[in-house]
Amino acid sequence: MKVAVLTNNEISKPLIDWLKESGENVETVSEKIDLLSLERIKPDLLVSYCYKYIIKEDIIKAMNDGIINLHISYLPWNKGADPNIWSFLENTPKGITIHKIDEGLDTGEILVQEELVFNEAEETLASSYAKLHEAMLDMFKANWKYLREKRIIPARQKKGGSAHKSADLDKYRHIISEKGYGIPVKEFKRLCAEIK
Repeated sequence: MKVAVLTNNEISKPLIDWLKESGENVETVSEKIDLLSLERIKPDLLVSYCYKYIIKEDIIKAMNDGIINLHISYLPWNKGADPNIWSFLENTPKGITIHKIDEGLDTGEILVQEELVFNEAEETLASSYAKLHEAMLDMFKANWKYLREKRIIPARQKKGGSAHKSADLDKYRHIISEKGYGIPVKEFKRLCAEIK
């Protein structure tokens, strides 16, 4: 199977390596995908994982239900940017989701998801981020056979939830710049609360 992995983040490398080791024909795409590149690659499936570009409607139509997104949140919570950080700041459910791509931002039907629980007293922003991606890789591997054969019945997302743009984090971004992603979650939340 020809799989194009859309990504701009090195954290996707273990997933790409695993797909190759599993015998899949994988091409990594880091630029904004368009119809010309789609025609050149001719993928059977697009896997979006930490991809900074919005996938346009013409690509979605051309792939005819052949695009999935790996998002490190428990949808419908924390659609969009910085889902891990917002799940702590807003005390919303944490987890991982593999879903179909539609025209909205992380609004497609859910294929697989898992809720995760973190001990905020022990976690840092970096450690929780790493654990989400480790869990995502495990969930992807466990379900790959069914994902590639489109044997999972998708489920509509529940109503509600939350969504964030990258700019939403701007008022707290200086804390991360000063303390780094190794900052304990509890300290990060305390410093953010002082700004409100």
